[in-house]
Amino acid sequence: MPRVFAHRGMSSLAPENTLAAFRLCREHGVRWFECDVDVLADGTVILTHDTTFDRCTNTTGGYYHLEKSDLEKIDAGSWFGDEFIGERIPTLDDLFALMEELDLSVNIEIKSRENTAHSLITNLAQGIKQSGLNKQKRIIVSSFDCALVAEFKKICDVPVGCIFDINTLADDWAATMKWVDATYVNPSNNGLKREHVDMFKKEGYGVNVWTVNELDRANQLFNWGVDGIFTDVAQKFPSRYKFLLKTEQN
Repeated sequence: MPRVFAHRGMSSLAPENTLAAFRLCREHGVRWFECDVDVLADGTVILTHDTTFDRCTNTTGGYYHLEKSDLEKIDAGSWFGDEFIGERIPTLDDLFALMEELDLSVNIEIKSRENTAHSLITNLAQGIKQSGLNKQKRIIVSSFDCALVAEFKKICDVPVGCIFDINTLADDWAATMKWVDATYVNPSNNGLKREHVDMFKKEGYGVNVWTVNELDRANQLFNWGVDGIFTDVAQKFPSRYKFLLKTEQN
């Protein structure tokens, strides 16, 4: 069945990578969403896309020197709208608690930062194992850094995916996928052709495409055999793609 992932949550309706954006998934009947993770100095895994807080909070600068208690002073919602004033940067524990509450599933993208990579994958793996969600097949982990995904896969048994820009796809992509022990290939929408999808599917991989915001393009991709698409506008998609929570069979 085709699957829609709400990219960074319902990021066109609420501030990205916040609990508010993930809560709206349930309201709009979207089971799967995507988020980005990184790590603080004390090992706390947080949900954020950038290497600084400049773009999506009321503060500036990096966060690798911060600890969990510092998050209490940071507003991650007021930039988006008054109704989100006081929205916090979620931790991994916050994310998993919400997923349990609302019966949601997630694709977690590991951000690749050289100096913090080991801490990030170690604490992410520990958090996933403690949550028990890996046993319920409700988590996928992916990254542009295939070596990082391979290291993560060695310590945490969840489905993983390699993210590629289709325009720079290397000839040895299949060897890389086997080395990583990946389940999914996540190619860019821009430049993706049917022959690419056929090639990925022939090798036995699930295909999840980023980032698709047009309904006709999504329909074309699904007709080509794509398994899922990441989108900023999941609320616009018809119910056939949304896996309405407890009605989902897969």
